[in-house]
Amino acid sequence: MLRTFEEVIEHVKYTDKVPVCVAVAQDKDVLRAVKLACDADLVQPILVGDEAAIRPLLRETGLPADTAIVDEPDTNKAALTAVSLVHKGVARVLMKGLINSSDFLKAVLHAEEGLRTGRILSHLAAFEVPGETKLTFYSDAGMNIAPNLAEKKEILINAMLTLHGLGIEQPNVAVLTANERVSPKMPATTDARALAEMAAEGELPDGVVEGPISFDVAVSREAAIHKGLTSKVSGQVDLFLMPNIETGNALCKSLIYYARSKMAGIVLGASNPIVLTSRADSPEGKLNSIALACMAAKGSGNAMNINLRSTDVMH
Repeated sequence: MLRTFEEVIEHVKYTDKVPVCVAVAQDKDVLRAVKLACDADLVQPILVGDEAAIRPLLRETGLPADTAIVDEPDTNKAALTAVSLVHKGVARVLMKGLINSSDFLKAVLHAEEGLRTGRILSHLAAFEVPGETKLTFYSDAGMNIAPNLAEKKEILINAMLTLHGLGIEQPNVAVLTANERVSPKMPATTDARALAEMAAEGELPDGVVEGPISFDVAVSREAAIHKGLTSKVSGQVDLFLMPNIETGNALCKSLIYYARSKMAGIVLGASNPIVLTSRADSPEGKLNSIALACMAAKGSGNAMNINLRSTDVMH
């Protein structure tokens, strides 16, 4: 069980440094986070981009002058070069720099040099919430807008496999809805029931998947008892599956701004973890995301080899 991001950082720092490739690296905020990750002995950075613009930033951020740089002034070519280095195994984690997200993801999905696996790309957020005893995970609050049942299944597979790689062998999963009653008038509830049935039939990675379940019941056993509900995951949820991006966005930002939670986020579904941070993220938040990606990369070898029954998630 991971309790804090400090534990994630400590776990990564006592193993070999992870090669992290930054696409279009002439971004001061990103390089500040890379510097923090270097100071914590987490990463071996490879910076791809305009060397003439990167060199002054090395001095500003305190990164060593001998940091590996691959000179490519063209933004789109730099992104594809960075992706290709990860594709070839030179680096194990990809990080977005000073490039539009859509252009960055085009490089990730490049037919020959990209990081395609056949799975959907999805976002996984991790939160250290004050007063809670462990990190909790939320998906998808950042990429997939209104996923249908098949897409929710793929998002769940991505997230559960990653949690396995992080050492959470039997994650408790809450498929969130507004209430626990299944109704065709609320498609999220029928999707939730279907996902729980898939889990029971062995179509999802190992774990306990419950749904439909409301947020109060998911986080509070007292709420479940008050409602007269029996739940195996109530008060012990590791992963919350969002019904749509609006729910995920609002919930995650509420945890940040009202609960003063710490957050990390990575993109899943590619062959390697991807760090795609926001400019609004603090340097500490970017460091947490890098650390989470590094830990996921170290654990992905075993997690990705898990055999699933009837999980046709190829596009």
